[in-house]
Parts: sequence; C-alpha cells; structure tokens
Amino acid sequence: MAQHPIILGIETSCDETAAAIVSADKRVLAHALWSQVDAHAVYGGVVPEIAARAHVDHLDHLIRQALSQADMQLCDVDAIAATAGPGLIGGVMVGVVTAKAMALGAGKPFIAVNHLEGHALSPRLTADIAFPYLLLLVSGGHCQLLVVKGVGRYHRLGSTIDDAAGEAFDKTAKLLGLGYPGGPAIELAARSGDPKRFSLPRPLTNKPGCNFSFSGLKTAVRRAAEALESEQGGVHDRDLCDLAASTQAAIGDCLINRTKHAIAQYLEDYAPKAPALVVAGGVAANETLRQRLTGLAQDHGLAFYAPPLWLCTDNGAMIAWAGMERFQIGQSDPLDSPARPRWPLDETAPPLYGHGQKGAKA
Repeated sequence: MAQHPIILGIETSCDETAAAIVSADKRVLAHALWSQVDAHAVYGGVVPEIAARAHVDHLDHLIRQALSQADMQLCDVDAIAATAGPGLIGGVMVGVVTAKAMALGAGKPFIAVNHLEGHALSPRLTADIAFPYLLLLVSGGHCQLLVVKGVGRYHRLGSTIDDAAGEAFDKTAKLLGLGYPGGPAIELAARSGDPKRFSLPRPLTNKPGCNFSFSGLKTAVRRAAEALESEQGGVHDRDLCDLAASTQAAIGDCLINRTKHAIAQYLEDYAPKAPALVVAGGVAANETLRQRLTGLAQDHGLAFYAPPLWLCTDNGAMIAWAGMERFQIGQSDPLDSPARPRWPLDETAPPLYGHGQKGAKA
C-alpha cells in the first residue's frame, strides 16, 4: 500500500455522471463531471431512462479524463469505489458494473459506497471533524437528521415522512415556472421577494421529535398560486418572487426547528467532546440555509461545517472519499455486491413511509 492511498470514485446515482481521484491526505487529484441538467430541464425533472443512457455515454471518457488529469494510470490507484445505491437503479448499475470490471481487470479492491454516506462524510474531506457529529442531510431525494458515530455507523434521529426538502424546492419551482433545477431557481427568485407575504404552513414544527414533512407545503403553494390566478387573472413577476421567498422561508423554518430538536438529543445522548453540526447534500448549497444553520450552531455552542458548494451536489470526489474512509479501516466489497435502489444509512431504524422487496426507503 502506498504511503498515501489513492482511490478512484465513480458517481452515477441520479443525473450527474462523475469520476474523481482523491488521496488519503485529502487532496482531490482529479475531478471530472458531466451534468445532465440540460437533458432533463425540458421535462422539469429527472427522467431515469435518459439519465441511465447518459451515464453509459459519458462515464468511460470521464474516467479517462480523471486519470489523465491526475497523470495516473489505473494501476496507480489503490481501490475503485462506486455508488452502489440508493438511487435510480439504471444509473447505479452503470457505475457499479463499470467499477467492478475495472477492479477485476486491474486486480484492485472494489468498494460499494452508499451514496448517502458519500454526502455524510464529504465534509471530512475539507475539514477535520471528529466523530460523533450531528448531520443534516438534505437533498432532492433525502431529508434526514443523523448522528454520524463513525464510518458505517449512523443513528437516525429523524427523517421526512413524505417528501424531501429538495423535492419541495424542485416541484415548487416547476409549479411557478421558474425552471430546473428548482433549488437554485427558488433561491435566486427569493432574493427580491417578500418572505412574509404568503402565510405557508410549517408542518410538524409544533410537535416533538425530529421528523419532517413537506407535502402539505407544496399543496399550499399551489393553492396560493391558484388564488392569484383567480383574483388577478395571473401570477406576476412580483408574485413569483414573493412565493419563492415565502417557500424558502417555510422550508428553512422547518429545517431549523427539527435540527434544534436534534441538537438537544445529540448533546444529551452523546455528550460529544467536540460537538459539531454538519450540513450536506444538494440543498446545503443554499446560502440562506447555511447562514441560519450557522446561527443555530453558535447559539448552542456547536461548531458548524458545510462542504464547499461544488461538494454539496452529487460528485465523484465524495464517493472517492467515502471509499477512502472505508479502505483505511480495511473494508472492501466482493464483486457480487448488488446495486441497491434503497439503502438506508441507519439500517436498524424502522421505515417511516414505505418498505418493499427492495428494503426500506432511505
């Protein structure tokens, strides 16, 4: 093993095709990414079949690009990591099969990475964060509060009982005609809007616990837009900005309220020596949310960490780093490891809203 192990990471779980190479001393040696935003924008959301075909078309040359950027050959890496779930199964299979073939051909270990663990551990790539830390994992498909006790060791404190916060952003943006992806579009429109104009619900914020709910919020936004159509014959630009600002404020209030509850439980149950609040996932790129979480952490005596913006959305570096964390404690996976459409981080926690043959929803 090299003095500083090197891992190649592959990400194909949704609509980003990515490959990256990282070293154990936290250097990103290469990072190649193909965004499929333009291909899906016309549909207002991700089309699984289009996503899977795009991964097939672009993954090989992205891997070659990453190796070239790092001035390496495949034999120079110590292991190959790939997202093995959760995600759109067609895309996940593209990355997993590619990584397995490369691992077999080059005689390298294969590491099956949980996509959520990629997000959960990504802040440790750019900062020294000690376990256990409190994590708000918030993205288009996931909204959870977890205590990260160590690599592969997670305790879920709360999750969404219906939709994720990122999905609420995306569907609100689609409803208002603001474009795709919805999160950045809502954030941009909200900058010139009045967050207090529309009275939108804050589901579950008057209840104990750490669970989230966002489906009622989306319904309320739709009804507000319909009322404007009825009253004034249309939704004007000022209305759109105010609705965007009101939506962002409501989602933020829900996230802050639930995280506040989680902080109390985290401090009581774990009494960490270096308490920290970490946010990760695509919605973690929202600057307003980052500012509010920074203040919340300061109010409770916690350090606050958020990955750089490029590391919040899906990328290969976070998968490579999660693979690195596992590789350094001697873990790897057999080549018959499955691709998994569902794969909760805390597999001991009961499913909140769905369980089938493929397992609990993440």
